[in-house]
Amino acid sequence: MKIKYELKKQSNRARCGILHTNYGSFETPMFMPVGTQATVKTLSPEELKEVGSGIILSNTYHLWLRPGEDTVNRAGGLHKFMNYDGPILTDSGGFQVFSLAKNKKKDIVEEGVIFKSHLDGKKLLLTPELSIEIQNKLDSDIAMSFDECIPFPATYEYAKASTERTLRWAKRGKDVHNNPNQSLFGIVQGGEYEDLRKYSAEETVKMNFDGYSIGGTSVGEDKDTMYRMIDYAVKYLPEDKPRYLMGVGEPIDIIEGVERGIDMFDCVLPTRIARHGNAFTKNGKINIKNAQYKEDFTPLDDCDCYACRNYTKAYIRHLIVANESFGQRLLSIHNIRFLIKLTEDIRLAIKEDRLEEFKEEFIKRYYK
Repeated sequence: MKIKYELKKQSNRARCGILHTNYGSFETPMFMPVGTQATVKTLSPEELKEVGSGIILSNTYHLWLRPGEDTVNRAGGLHKFMNYDGPILTDSGGFQVFSLAKNKKKDIVEEGVIFKSHLDGKKLLLTPELSIEIQNKLDSDIAMSFDECIPFPATYEYAKASTERTLRWAKRGKDVHNNPNQSLFGIVQGGEYEDLRKYSAEETVKMNFDGYSIGGTSVGEDKDTMYRMIDYAVKYLPEDKPRYLMGVGEPIDIIEGVERGIDMFDCVLPTRIARHGNAFTKNGKINIKNAQYKEDFTPLDDCDCYACRNYTKAYIRHLIVANESFGQRLLSIHNIRFLIKLTEDIRLAIKEDRLEEFKEEFIKRYYK
């Protein structure tokens, strides 16, 4: 079946709802861990379930190159291939090929994006049709339209031409999408320009996607600009469909996004910073490699994750300094749980009409 969004509570623009999927129903707002190559780095599917994960992400570009969408399809689709019995979202591959395209004017053309494989340098062309065909075979629960992630800053002329092309690509992808159990999301672009965001949102909504994403944020712009990009777009998105802010995982950005009506977030941040010895805590982000933690025999935080229940900062610091992968695993478990618990706390605050107070308390403690 297609996913369905059920709005349960609204406080100002912030929303609390339920996303119904083929693999269960999940409350929103939600944070979705990123499993680029059909795995969330260092975590097992069982550990993902323990930290409260619902939807997780996989990457179309990487799985296209290896092991290949046909291999995944013959395995029975992504769920069976990676043994995850929860919902999966696949991105379109657009961001990766955009970052690999060297000459934007030359390599991003009407047909698609020309680029070289990061594995062997082979010249490749990814089109909207091919992106959807790959995602159909991967058999994710949610597929994303193929788009161009507009760089920041970009001239108005570049952003306008890119936004119009993304709309044409969205229609081309939607026309070939043929997996009846897979939902398809449209992506709103437009750069930092209010009229382009409005135009992109309105035209994308006309195509009647199953959900809508706001793209092109968190690409180097300052936070005020990011929040304006969200504001410019979200007001034109339907209330009965989920809204997804792509690639955003800083705690304050999640709160600000929820305040503006966003339901879904994803980011590689929790596992990426874990690999460098960093951890989210209620009192701010810490670097566990710092000498002050050498004999700190308290947990990372007071959250309910496996790492905090069983291990101390001193032990995790020892693992990280000794370059033991178990330390990275523990920090990854903790960081993902921290962001998922943040969205759980946000949901409760919305239900109790105290999101503004929650935000003030969080900022005061986290950014002290």
